[in-house]
Amino acid sequence: MSTSEVRVPSTSEVRVLVVEDDPVAADAHALYVGRVPGFTAVAAVHSLAGATRVLERTRIDLLLLDLTLPDGHGLRFARGLRAAGHPADVIVVTSARDLAVVRESVSLGVVQYVLKPFAFPTLRERLLRYAEFRASAAGEAAGQDDVDRTMAALRAPGPAELPKGIGAPTLDLVAALLRAAPEGLTAAGTAEAAGISRITARRYLEHLVDTGRAARAPRYGQVGRPELHYRWLAAAPAGTRAGSVSKV
Repeated sequence: MSTSEVRVPSTSEVRVLVVEDDPVAADAHALYVGRVPGFTAVAAVHSLAGATRVLERTRIDLLLLDLTLPDGHGLRFARGLRAAGHPADVIVVTSARDLAVVRESVSLGVVQYVLKPFAFPTLRERLLRYAEFRASAAGEAAGQDDVDRTMAALRAPGPAELPKGIGAPTLDLVAALLRAAPEGLTAAGTAEAAGISRITARRYLEHLVDTGRAARAPRYGQVGRPELHYRWLAAAPAGTRAGSVSKV
């Protein structure tokens, strides 16, 4: 989704602008946003200049903001928005692990700080918590309990829940094996390397495909039926575990 594809969402939706310099990651993040009920990705842009143009053209409720962009730092951009009185909230999406950057983000009112790599369940959890925060922050607090509930809505959740039959340690192992195999792996090859059954290996590989961290394609040999090969998508959003093993 590019700036030329900006659309006006319904008033009931949280309107999201994705600001990410990697086009593949930007499109993936926009796709993730669109899968969360109540959220719409209005546009995905790759620079702060592009973000400014969108903000001038349409109303944005929330920015998914990368920090390292070709024309400036995301936090400086966020500071400028605050100084200008722009009402959009900001969720930082970055690989920056410097706690000083995290502290500065908090001082600027950033509502969530999501580390790359991540997968859809991680972002979905943060967006749903943000939606809860927006809902609870409407109107006036009757007392301290209401204030506490509103603030608690943004607290970091625990690890995203994995689907039944998928365990975090095995998922991390399969993802690591796939990342280390640029030519890709079959379910049989993965099973042998991981010390698991072929059926189990296929289940984990399919989970990585379903969450956008791997791709599969048939590969034809000399005889017999084609065999499915799985390849890690280096630029696709995924996560560190549970639904989170990505490199964006």
